[in-house]
Amino acid sequence: MREKLKNYLNIANKAGYLIIGGEKLSNYTKKLYLILIDKDAGKSTRKIFENITGKGVQGAEIENLEKLVCVDKCKLVAIKNFGLSEQIKKYINRGE
Repeated sequence: MREKLKNYLNIANKAGYLIIGGEKLSNYTKKLYLILIDKDAGKSTRKIFENITGKGVQGAEIENLEKLVCVDKCKLVAIKNFGLSEQIKKYINRGE
């Protein structure tokens, strides 16, 4: 599962569909389809996560998110593409 998730997140990043970081997300006003948070995220990052999921965006907790997106100290990312978000949700829900 981890390798497939990493591949999908890498594709989303290269295509410009991945928003990385709480500061960018707290000011983002367009449509989001999925938000992922690291299990070790702090209070302020969790607050941003809860804010966005409270608006109807599906969210999930992931271990070692920074390794999946290859960005140091990354604790929060969001996907702004429906197709990619659906593929990522499938792997998260399966728990492969």
